[in-house]
Amino acid sequence: MTSYSVGIDIGGTFTDVVCAGSNGSFRLLKLPTTRHDPAAAVRTAVERMQAEWGVAPTDIARFVHGSTVATNAVIERKGARIGIITTAGFKDVLEIGRQMRREMYDLVLSPQTPVFLAPGARRKEVTERISAAGEIVTPLAEEEVQARAAELVADGCEAVAIVFLFSFLNPAHELRARDIVAEAFPDLMVSLSCEVDPAFREYERTAVTAFDAYIKPVVGRYLAVMQRDLAALGVPAPLQVMQSRGGIASAATAVRRPVRLFLSGPAAGVVGGVAVGKAAGIGDLITIDIGGTSCDIALVTGGAPLIRAEGVIDGHSVRVPMVDVTAIGSGGGSIAMLDGAGALGVGPESAGSEPGPACYGRGGTEPTVTDASLVLGYLDPNYFAGGTLRLDPVLARHAIQTQVAQAMSLSVEQAALGIHRVVNAQMAEAMRLVSIGRGIDPRGYTLLPLGGAGPIHAAALAAELGIGCIIVPPHPGVLSAAGLLGAPLEHEISAAYPRPLADARWEEVRAVLGRLDEACTDLMRQEGVARGAATTCYAADICYSGQGYHLEIPLHESDPDPLGRLYRDFLAAHDRVYGHATESPARLVSLRAIHRVAAGAALSWPAGAARPGPAKGRRPILVDAASGFETAEVYERAGLASGMVVDGPAIIEQPDTTIVVPRGWRCIAGGTNHLVIEQRLGQMDIAR
Repeated sequence: MTSYSVGIDIGGTFTDVVCAGSNGSFRLLKLPTTRHDPAAAVRTAVERMQAEWGVAPTDIARFVHGSTVATNAVIERKGARIGIITTAGFKDVLEIGRQMRREMYDLVLSPQTPVFLAPGARRKEVTERISAAGEIVTPLAEEEVQARAAELVADGCEAVAIVFLFSFLNPAHELRARDIVAEAFPDLMVSLSCEVDPAFREYERTAVTAFDAYIKPVVGRYLAVMQRDLAALGVPAPLQVMQSRGGIASAATAVRRPVRLFLSGPAAGVVGGVAVGKAAGIGDLITIDIGGTSCDIALVTGGAPLIRAEGVIDGHSVRVPMVDVTAIGSGGGSIAMLDGAGALGVGPESAGSEPGPACYGRGGTEPTVTDASLVLGYLDPNYFAGGTLRLDPVLARHAIQTQVAQAMSLSVEQAALGIHRVVNAQMAEAMRLVSIGRGIDPRGYTLLPLGGAGPIHAAALAAELGIGCIIVPPHPGVLSAAGLLGAPLEHEISAAYPRPLADARWEEVRAVLGRLDEACTDLMRQEGVARGAATTCYAADICYSGQGYHLEIPLHESDPDPLGRLYRDFLAAHDRVYGHATESPARLVSLRAIHRVAAGAALSWPAGAARPGPAKGRRPILVDAASGFETAEVYERAGLASGMVVDGPAIIEQPDTTIVVPRGWRCIAGGTNHLVIEQRLGQMDIAR
């Protein structure tokens, strides 16, 4: 009997579904995201899988989900009403923040710390004090904890963040405070800083714990509804969720630390990209995920993405480990508009899926990048999303004509090409930031586009950065959903360990790692993983003495001198990241244990039934204003046999995306079911 693994990634515009069977089958589906109720698209997907593919819900053995619900709750300010309980004298840490401001010269100043999470009236103090050595100086005033919690409940709070001074060294007071709150108000959700972010720097620890509390009720309700719906549909598989580090966890575990879900969807795309690169024998990649709402860019070096210690959500730094993804508001649904000076801009506002671009015919009237792609001939109006959505070229032309072309005295085609050039310039600049901005030459990397719009823009972006090779996955439009199925089950626990590296003793370090191992093993046990079945790796956060920020460096316990190697690896990493390193004293900040289990087979796609033959048609496309419209051969990707070469200008279509091969480029069908697009020598740069 065939069992199935299902990965569902909910984006801002489309919900992507992949269904991999134990018999080697692989199916995909794209549905418009239902913004009012994201889980509705999931219900529809399960119903359609049974109706169209004969996949019974009872045959689904794995169900993995990636979502932007946590991020959207912050961006749209739709999180829970929360309060903060902190040490007396420190209630304004969230508002004070750090002295550095992003906008130094604004005439009207606005808060640059996330004060909206908990305004002053909802920040409460209690008497207690832990010293910098982790010793109890002032006992916890337990009656004050209950009184402050009662005030927050009376104020309508659904959750509370408890952040005490130096709790990362001694969590006793925070743990006791949670017990007091739980006993008096069992429905009030609690986030503890000693569990969310056990590390020094008070503002960062306060902010990330407050964010965790802010999204905990929202994420909890969302996952509960999805679990209920899956059970009602007859799906026996437990719900698993992608985390920001690139590993998956059960929904029950994820809701305990929801702040780790901020990059759930984009992280899955990077995981999928790494798997494609590995299959093709390529370790150095720049992945660019262009969907309907955003563009997510990541750098993969040596087959591994960079994990950063903190990310930025809606302009606010959030100290939580995540795949290093740079996101900008540029995608297929990004809206083109003229500013007050008459200059053309694209995004970050998006038409999304409701109402969507003008060409969708769902009420959208503003011109978008997708409308421009249709006018330029890149998209077949009858084959968008595999023909499930009919595009209207008349509506696309009308939107561009009335809101862009007419005001700029351009033809509709010129305006559409201008929209593409503006959005390409924005994405190319972001790619420079993650590569050249870090001292890395992108010309030594391969570009891997994913997302429904990624392969449309890939050649133009590669030419702009001097990248000579592009690898297109078998199903780039749903690679994030496929990446969910290839991601490992992962749990990570850290503990503060502040001290000079020179004073550290390996026996003490190993004892701390042992305690972290036990915590990870317990989480794995709750996932049904037996003790010893997970692979284990360790890392240390380390910085120069007196330095304010740290780097995560792998810790090799099998090395004869693990702490000596840690220092040498830190110097090398510091030089790579910051461009310099000196043999100055270093300081340990924290230790980390990561347990991983391969949750499924390596990510792969069965080779399609190639039907080699001539192009299925021709149509004019506009890539360069100087060359004008050119006739492009149009191919069905399933018809490209291994080794087949297609010279540009050409269009390659498949149900989940469209690939543009401009003049001066050629496409070669690879042996592992991927496509390689190369720039031919001697050809002019298509970006100029």
